[in-house]
Amino acid sequence: MSIAANKVVSFHYQVKDDSGHTVDNSDGREPLVYLHGHHNIIPGLEKEMLGKVVGDKFTATIAPADAYGENNPQLINEVPKAMFQGVDTIEVGMGFTANTEGGPVDVMVVEVTDDMVKVDANHPLAGRTLTFDVEVVDIRDASDEELAHGHVHGPGGHQH
Repeated sequence: MSIAANKVVSFHYQVKDDSGHTVDNSDGREPLVYLHGHHNIIPGLEKEMLGKVVGDKFTATIAPADAYGENNPQLINEVPKAMFQGVDTIEVGMGFTANTEGGPVDVMVVEVTDDMVKVDANHPLAGRTLTFDVEVVDIRDASDEELAHGHVHGPGGHQH
């Protein structure tokens, strides 16, 4: 069986950014499990997975546009420090959830001055080329419920 739409795929991985730094891996953990063709993983990696079979090992380099997108300067904003009520110390690298008109948005602090805080709502890996080392460990047909919900259920997937 090969990876195709509506197949549940399990794989081990290591991902490095464009500077060669490992940003995530499945070492010592269960493999990542996803439903192919349902946008459960980044588009570029999903495209590279197509047609692979159990036991395949490969390296895929994914451009920002097919990963977490380009870095969007419009998602970087300065806000008054007073908006961080109840937070005694605000430091670069801290993450917060901002309540916006469009709903909650995760932001990261990128600069702090006496009275302002610059936050970035881009994904932390936006604008970066990513290299994945992948090993496909299992492929199976998705259940009707998984297809209806658009994601994997049970071990490695969503629990209802």
